[in-house]
Amino acid sequence: MIKVNAKHILRDVDMASYEKEVARVHSLIEKRDGPGGDYLGWAHYPETYDKEELERIISCAKKIRENYEVLLVCGIGGSYLGARAAIDALNGLKGNDKVEIIYFGQTLSPSYVKQVLDYIEHKKFAINVISKSGTTTETAVAFRLARDLLERKVGKEEAAKSIFATTDKEKGALLQLCKKYGYERFVLPADIGGRYSVFTAVGLLPMAVAGIDVKAFLHGMQIGLERYGVEKNNPAYEYGILRHELYKAGYPVEMLVTYEPSLVQLGEWWKQLFGESEGKEHTGLLPDAATFTTDLHSLGQFIQEGSPVLFETVLDIEHPACDVIVPHDVDDLDGLNYLEGKGLDYVNKKAHDGTLQAHEEVGKVPNILLSLDKLDAEGLGELMYFFMRACAMSCYLNDINPFNQPGVEVYKKNMFRLLGKPGYTK
Repeated sequence: MIKVNAKHILRDVDMASYEKEVARVHSLIEKRDGPGGDYLGWAHYPETYDKEELERIISCAKKIRENYEVLLVCGIGGSYLGARAAIDALNGLKGNDKVEIIYFGQTLSPSYVKQVLDYIEHKKFAINVISKSGTTTETAVAFRLARDLLERKVGKEEAAKSIFATTDKEKGALLQLCKKYGYERFVLPADIGGRYSVFTAVGLLPMAVAGIDVKAFLHGMQIGLERYGVEKNNPAYEYGILRHELYKAGYPVEMLVTYEPSLVQLGEWWKQLFGESEGKEHTGLLPDAATFTTDLHSLGQFIQEGSPVLFETVLDIEHPACDVIVPHDVDDLDGLNYLEGKGLDYVNKKAHDGTLQAHEEVGKVPNILLSLDKLDAEGLGELMYFFMRACAMSCYLNDINPFNQPGVEVYKKNMFRLLGKPGYTK
């Protein structure tokens, strides 16, 4: 179980005083009768997911791994962040897997798009396009460009065999394309929003292509449901309450801190999950993320002595997948022989302990500590489910709908108007 340590938040929180509120919010989640309840399909997905589709995902992933050099994942927001977070976290940043995963459709930058197109032109590539509607501008433009390149390389018929779509089951432009050209397609359930979709085909197909055991990942979600889908003695709800308390106490910023560079994209996924869910009606915590010790040499000064606006949520992986031992050096000019024979995990954890002490005792920065035994596919599934439950609790405690994103539509309407899209007046 993910452990939550509240001993370093610089205040006492009476958890018992939240019993009625926890019961109310838990009921909203379980009965799906709160704001946005139509999008709570993720909450019990371990019990409802399509087992046949999972086997098809695994089969298609095997086909891609055996026949292609590159998988181009076309999606934005929740349509790619979860998969990217999982692949980086589990495979590391310097993987040598035979299939390269490239993310596309998450930006309108011409430089990035051109670089990707130039690179894959000389590769045998498949496309996994992910969009519930098929009309999200960034993804739709990227998919049109990638599909055009693929069709020019191998012809329309052969290209259709190399395109895998994840979209709505019953409607949308992408579904129409699938039906017209015969693309292999998977379902993004109508009752699951993008930022909660990593456990669906949205995340599972790219992860499976990357060689990740997606059944173990789903089993981790099942463990998460068993542990964090309950009303009482629920660490996910405890974490949601703690962040709510700190927000009320005048800390408008939460910084998720990890000590592993491979978790940078997990921080990006977490930022979308909480930021897009909670930041409404001019309320909510601003989610930020940092990687220590790296960012201690940039943000560390501000955290220690800057404006007292933030608290830290520190994620510790108790048992990393590997370790490196510091060797002896005859000259010892760097003065590191006092560390010889020690593992870098030991050094990293002492850096963690020293930083916590500095930020808490001197900087007066509240810290919530989360710890996970190990980060494998099962552990990551549990962790991501933990954050989803905590997010729902946090939002409902603040009387916010966790599952819509009305503010996102404002920039789109302005962009469409400025671009002259039909139906949008100038």
